[in-house]
Amino acid sequence: MYENYTRQSLPTKEYRELLGSALCVFSSNNGFIIENIIKTNDSFNWYELIDKESGLLKKIISETISNKCGNTEIEDLFLEIVNMRNRIIHGFRITSKSGEQVLATKTRKKDGNIQFEITDEYLMDFIKKNEKLSDLLHQYRGY
Repeated sequence: MYENYTRQSLPTKEYRELLGSALCVFSSNNGFIIENIIKTNDSFNWYELIDKESGLLKKIISETISNKCGNTEIEDLFLEIVNMRNRIIHGFRITSKSGEQVLATKTRKKDGNIQFEITDEYLMDFIKKNEKLSDLLHQYRGY
């Protein structure tokens, strides 16, 4: 598929919509995590936190949100989502077996170097996990 703003082939509009939605919900939750960190401990600086790579928030989430909750549910889910997001962001374009343009990715060498497609199902799972994280963060904010 082509658009008037690029001569490069693109995935279908539906796939790009899912991909864009996935990135938007992650971005929203990344900011929401930071908001909750600061709500828990106002000695943290939003500007410094927003500049951090998402995976580097783990220790801070552990010291604030997980510590206050008494469990690691939010922390664990956020890190799972960060790993999924990394697979999307570090993906590469392929032509799928069905002839569609999609993203593919691979796990790191230490995780087996397994290559796989970023399917609609993967993106929907990512979006649903972000929805669950958002719900948990809203509950946490109510503490």
